[in-house]
Amino acid sequence: MQLHDLKPPRNSRFSRKRLGCGVGSGLGKTSGRGHKGQNSRSGGGVRPGFEGGQTPLYRRLPRRGFSNARYTTIYEVINVGDLAKFKKGTEITAELLAQAGLIRASRGSKLKVLGTGEISVALTVKADRFSKSAESKITAAGGTCEMINVVEEKEVKKTAKKVAEKPVEKKEEVKETAKTAKKPAGKKETKKESEKSEEK
Repeated sequence: MQLHDLKPPRNSRFSRKRLGCGVGSGLGKTSGRGHKGQNSRSGGGVRPGFEGGQTPLYRRLPRRGFSNARYTTIYEVINVGDLAKFKKGTEITAELLAQAGLIRASRGSKLKVLGTGEISVALTVKADRFSKSAESKITAAGGTCEMINVVEEKEVKKTAKKVAEKPVEKKEEVKETAKTAKKPAGKKETKKESEKSEEK
């Protein structure tokens, strides 16, 4: 077999439709587009994936990909009234509450204490967040509230102030140096002035 003997398989290649060559050709007049309608017009037709106004497949399928959900802080919430069940002087932690079945023992979640209910037992409560009412009720009962794994806002504000004050100090130093530079230096006495002062 030679290269010039090679041929494509039968029916693998089709001749192009010759459109609009008279009614007798079979593809004249409407050129195979039919009568009227969106698809018969020039520039007609719909975009790929359009399903006639029905919710298309790409919107019906569940979404996958990046989400910020994994970075959100999840809090396990408990009320002050639930803490009244424990004995006086007990140290309340997230592990203890999970063992008692009051909160879920979920990984990565933090503990927040809210002020619903009343408490009359002195407890040391260790949590990530306290509402103002919860903190006041626990301290009024003789207990203490300890914040864990949370940077206090006061420290953050202090660091922010220090950062803001540094460039101001530099500006003041620059102004002072500029003032001193502007002041005229003391004039040096000439020879004649020195001689006159000696004669006097």
